[in-house]
Amino acid sequence: MNWSVSDRLLLGVLIVDAALLAVVEVMFLPLYWGAVPFPITAAVAAVTTPFLVVAAGKLGFGARGASAPLVAWFLTVFVVGVLGPGGDIVLLSDWRTLLLLAGGTVPSAVLLGLLTARQQAQAGRARP
Repeated sequence: MNWSVSDRLLLGVLIVDAALLAVVEVMFLPLYWGAVPFPITAAVAAVTTPFLVVAAGKLGFGARGASAPLVAWFLTVFVVGVLGPGGDIVLLSDWRTLLLLAGGTVPSAVLLGLLTARQQAQAGRARP
């Protein structure tokens, strides 16, 4: 299948956007509102990462293309969180890290599964 240059460029932008969002979300994960932990970046991840997966899925690259932003987000969270700036471990060893990982991956994985099932169903109908 031949994909246009603009589609490839847009997929690259979505991947870079996922990586940049992951950096911001990891860095602001230890945010507090007064004396209370306030992991708002987990909510941001739960909204933005699935949006990027759906946007990549609409480009027609299949499941690999649709999963590219999710993979980039997860790898960036891991690399920045564990090998952070100056070799510091930025990810917290508490519930906020789990909330961030669940917020970014679970909704995105569900949408990726729905997208893949829809594409397979359409491919099955297209066969004679």
